[in-house]
This record gives sequence, C-alpha cells and structure tokens, in this order.
Amino acid sequence: MFRKRWDTVHEGREGWLFLTGGSNRVMDRYARGPRHWWLLRAWARLMEARAARAARLGIRCLHVIVPEKLSVYENLTDGLPYDPARASTRRLARRLAGKPYYLDLLAPLRAARDGPVPLYQRTDTHWTVEGCLLAYRAIMRALAAVPPADIAERPDFVHETVLDLGEKVPHRPTERLRRPRILRDAVRVETGPLLAAYEAQGRAQDLHIGAHVVYRNARAPDPRRLVLFGDSCAHFSPILLTGYLAESFAEVHFVWSAALDWDYIARVRPDILLFELAERFLARLPADDFDVAAGCRRGRTPPWSDGVPPS
Repeated sequence: MFRKRWDTVHEGREGWLFLTGGSNRVMDRYARGPRHWWLLRAWARLMEARAARAARLGIRCLHVIVPEKLSVYENLTDGLPYDPARASTRRLARRLAGKPYYLDLLAPLRAARDGPVPLYQRTDTHWTVEGCLLAYRAIMRALAAVPPADIAERPDFVHETVLDLGEKVPHRPTERLRRPRILRDAVRVETGPLLAAYEAQGRAQDLHIGAHVVYRNARAPDPRRLVLFGDSCAHFSPILLTGYLAESFAEVHFVWSAALDWDYIARVRPDILLFELAERFLARLPADDFDVAAGCRRGRTPPWSDGVPPS
C-alpha cells in the first residue's frame, strides 16, 4: 500500500483535476504488494461465482468496471508519481481476459482518449457523454444488442457549473456540463420507496446507495429484460448509462448498490444481469447481501428510519 498521505485532489495539466485520496484511498488502486493482489483475486472469484449463479437461473451476467481518470489520462497528471500500468482495471483485464462475464473498458477508453472530445469531465470524477456512449456501445456489443440508430443524437442541455472535484479545491473552477435528454420511448414505471421519499422532499440529488427505479419501453429494439446494479456512472436519473440502456431494452431495473440482491434477481428473472462499478470502489469487496426493498444491507435498519420516512 502507499504510505504517503495523499491529498484528496491533484491538479494536473490544463486545469485537469484528479481524485487521489478520499475514503476509498484512490492511489491504493495502483499499489504493489500482496494485500492488493489478494483483493483483486477475491473480486475475480466473486465475478466468476456471480456469473455461475446467474447462469443457473438462465441469466447472462456481465461486469464492467469504470476506470478512474488516473488510469486513462496519466498524460495529463503533470508528474504525479504513480504507475498507471498497475491500475486495478488493467490487472483485472489481464486476469479475466476472455471471460464472458467481464468487459474491459480501460482499453477502449485509453484508445480514444486523444480524440477531439474528452471522455471524462475535466473537474469531475465522472465520464462525459462521449465517454459514457463509448462504454454503452461496448456493453451493447458484448450483449449482442444493437443500439437505436439515433441514440447519440438526442437533444441535450448545457450549463456551466462547479463539479465534484472543483468543489474540493480553493478556486472552485467551473466547467461546461452537457447532459442529454435520452429518454424518448422508455417510461419510468416504478420508483423504490427510498428514492420516492427523497424526491418528495426535493432531495433526490442527495441519494446514492439504495436508489431503485424500473423503466419500460414498449418500442425497445431489444425485447430482453435487464437488471443493473451500479453507481453514479449509471445513475437512476436517465442522463447516463441507465438512460441509454432504458432506450435499448424492453425493461431496465436500476439499483444503486455494489452488493447484489439475489432474492430480487430471482424474482425479476432478467435475461441480463449487468454490474457497473467505478474503479475506486474496488477497495471493498461486497457481501452480496443487499435488500432492494429496504434500500440497505440485509439486517440493517432501513435508511428512512433515520428521518426520511417513505412516502
């Protein structure tokens, strides 16, 4: 593990900001040593076990890990002392090469990083519309699905704002943020009680783990049902990966969680089980004990009992 106490944010070239610290100790994703080796081995075994369990239910399982900006754009870090070749995503890609339950996003993102449009926000941890679209198309190919012909041409809205890494530095730089209005045919038909409560209070932007929505699309080009366990790179609002998938498949369930709920999966019986996670969250191996209905790990008190009652 790295012994250095890293700052939370590193300022690179041309105004690019990189998350290096925080609760997930981002720089540890590039560490040497047996502890990190064992963690990645445990993740690989978990993915294999999930795929096998899903197959017994007749479900196709696919994992995607969204690389950190540090793993893609080391050329813009301006001398940050780390080795991007040791990125967790790179090592997982080597370990799981050829496995049908793992899709490497690092290679295509790195191959396209020098294009005319950045794949990540300059002052944020998340990908841009272009980065998300690249990943979406790779996922669709892996699932033998065809995107709607006009999926990249949906109208959008743009505004200048301070993003998540910009908020962590003293000069608080702003950045142009573009978000597409992806949904045209898909409709949100179900909202989990936790998200419904937050939305009723005008606090949806504060909710992360436990958010749950279902989209249906009567005009979807692909008739399959998909369940997605993911994070903010997918999101319950249809502005990123979840939105693109909702326009592509007949039914899409999104659950914000790194742990799976196998009871929920068995009840829904999707054709596809998709797992998406940002690279920094590989720091913790999930126990797959999530309860979608409660919005928390099984045996824990539901979040709304702490002052956010269900609507």
